Amino acid sequence: MVQQTVADVMTPSPATVDVTDTLRTVARAMADHDTGALVVRAGTTAVGIVTDRDVVVRGLAAGLGPDSAVQDVVSGQVVTVGQADPVETAVDVMREAAVRRVPVLDGDTLVGIVSIGDLAIELDPTSALADISRAEPNL
Repeated sequence: MVQQTVADVMTPSPATVDVTDTLRTVARAMADHDTGALVVRAGTTAVGIVTDRDVVVRGLAAGLGPDSAVQDVVSGQVVTVGQADPVETAVDVMREAAVRRVPVLDGDTLVGIVSIGDLAIELDPTSALADISRAEPNL
């Protein structure tokens, strides 16, 4: 049996925003890409992930305006995996860091993102999380 790699289950070419982009820009990008999380970069380096919850709770609820920079709300230090890493490595990294999404790198280049839902679909396809992850979004 061939061992699956992160590249086999990741979402390639994830949407990104720059650390200097505004919360308004982040919200628009999330709407445009129909996602609740974006990789935050400084130049070409992935430096974090921002979620819709970060924008609301760390941003708007904390009194920041829509023109505040995403760097003011981005989650702490980013953890990453390599595209050639075994899927189990992504599981271990997510578990250890208590995160739900991890940017995927090829060397220093961002090539994808893998989520807990992606892993559930692949590793436990009959689980409730896999079912939820496969479902069409509620619009």
